[in-house]
Amino acid sequence: MLQSMTGFAGGKGEAEGYTWAWELRSVNSKGLDLRFRVPDWIEGLEPQLRAATSKAVTRGSMTLSLRVQRAEEAANLALNHATLDAVLAALAEVEQKALDQGHTLSPSNATDVLAVRGVLESTNADGNSEALSKALVKAYPELLKSFIEMRENEGATLETLLLGQVKEIAEITEKALEIADQRKVEVAETLRTNLKKIMDNTDGVDEARIAQELAMLAVKSDVTEEIDRLKAHVAAAQDLIKQGSPIGRKLDFLMQEFNREANTLCSKAQNVDLTRVGLDLKAVIDQMREQVQNVE
Repeated sequence: MLQSMTGFAGGKGEAEGYTWAWELRSVNSKGLDLRFRVPDWIEGLEPQLRAATSKAVTRGSMTLSLRVQRAEEAANLALNHATLDAVLAALAEVEQKALDQGHTLSPSNATDVLAVRGVLESTNADGNSEALSKALVKAYPELLKSFIEMRENEGATLETLLLGQVKEIAEITEKALEIADQRKVEVAETLRTNLKKIMDNTDGVDEARIAQELAMLAVKSDVTEEIDRLKAHVAAAQDLIKQGSPIGRKLDFLMQEFNREANTLCSKAQNVDLTRVGLDLKAVIDQMREQVQNVE
């Protein structure tokens, strides 16, 4: 089954006297980019969550946001103003330096600032995070499962769309073959006419050399190989899509091959109808390539 690289899942939980809320989301990426915003006072949590995610996902820019507080202490949290001032000053310095170098950073929000260790302090926290870490690691697979299900649902839609586009490419390729077959007689007759004109108006010319040059022209206008390769690419694309994710990189490479053959077909067409078909082919390939960017 195909998976889309875009997805979202959220959830809440409670254990060991704490409550938490977390969100997992992803967008397209060439590789796997994991960005986890989890409280750093929960020792050993992030490496375990990263390991579990890496086993389930191969591509996508993923962000996990986790907020944790004691179940009974919402009113017992206090800001550490000194730490807050230091964090805000550091953020301002980073943003200014980025602007000076021509970069634009995503704006930080209050949740990001509050998640920094030391900004929020509890009046009765016992500092023991081992049990909480175990509870979160145990609960994480359920969040990850919901996330994967959403990506698979979107992937099912992508699969239907991609198979339809592959079918359209196959149909256009068959049309190109029909036109190419129809023009073979015309091309052959043109070559014979040109050869006769040359032979009638030229003395002392090597007939074998002329025939060789005309044969080369015929080869340059022959699109049989391009059509055969397009058919092979269609079969490969169908097999890949049915194989299921992770196939995004392979499909992306295959789209480059599709585009190369379509370009060559257009350049060798020398025929209005065949050129029109080649352009139709390129249009569908471009549409399909856009969708392939979403496939894990």
